[in-house]
Amino acid sequence: MQHINANGAKIPALGFGTFELEPAEAESMVAHALEVGYRHIDTAQMYKNEEAVGRGLKQSGVAREDIFVTTKVWTDRFADGDLQASVRESLEKLDTDYVDLLLLHWPNPDISLKETLGALNDVREQGLARNIGISNFTTRLIDEAAAQTGAPLATNQVEYHPYISQQPVLDKLAEHDMALTAYCPLAQGRVFKEPTLERIGKAHGKNGGQVALRWLIQHDDVIAIPRSSNKAHVANNFEIFEFRADRRGNARDLGAARQRWAHHQPIVRPRLGQRRLITAAASTSWSRALGRGSFLSATYPIYLDPASIRVLAMAMATRSVVSPCALACANTSSSVLSMDATRKRTRSAL
Repeated sequence: MQHINANGAKIPALGFGTFELEPAEAESMVAHALEVGYRHIDTAQMYKNEEAVGRGLKQSGVAREDIFVTTKVWTDRFADGDLQASVRESLEKLDTDYVDLLLLHWPNPDISLKETLGALNDVREQGLARNIGISNFTTRLIDEAAAQTGAPLATNQVEYHPYISQQPVLDKLAEHDMALTAYCPLAQGRVFKEPTLERIGKAHGKNGGQVALRWLIQHDDVIAIPRSSNKAHVANNFEIFEFRADRRGNARDLGAARQRWAHHQPIVRPRLGQRRLITAAASTSWSRALGRGSFLSATYPIYLDPASIRVLAMAMATRSVVSPCALACANTSSSVLSMDATRKRTRSAL
């Protein structure tokens, strides 16, 4: 297994994500992923499956010290005292004494970053988390977090795949010796139908998803955490270590693929009831409004209801990161972002 070293953390470069997995699925798929060979499992408080993930860890029979476990604190538990209590609750659900990596899931402008980072550092000092980091932070917020933390931050978890350039974020993280953890690395299944990826994969006997994952972990400082509810796909996603995506197939063509996809959709479709369809091209305009290093990565069409639009408005005010996968996390009742149709189309492909 390839590892990424980031501010003292040794993180397996390929992990298994559990976003959107129902408890029964999470338990089964975590155990299966560990059987396949994964040694990095990612979950979060708001996924509502930490307890199931804990059962999967135990079911696998793999020693706890051989597994790198990540969880994330949701924004409503960012206050000092509340954050520490929430982590203890997570550890109880995961049935473990510590997590290897604890992340702040999302910027929260209602609670000072200094207070939240103080609580995060306190958790680390208590031994409840061996490493700490952030998620969905923009370049400006990365600088602020790095300046205000006591212990170094290991990573920033953001959406990253061949259709999104995260170069400003990568450059900023490099300044602080931090890694980037890529969620939604398969772009909700879009990579499997990308001609460039298919062509590169054919030269290696791989599919487009395997090429996309290999391309990500060929970065010196990128970790990928694909999620799947299909056991065969979980195994396929792990079979990426014996080839390089830039041999007998030019991975740099991915830049052209990203450019094509960015202009694939019209900017805004008409309202459908109370929901507005935001497309990839629209995300480019919104990204410019947010400023360099901030992004709205709508690389596939998504429907936003009024509550979602309020989330985006807050993000623009605070220059926070917004992405389709992250928007799905923005409301624990799942009412903010309607992705039901997308899930039905892509669930069997992931």
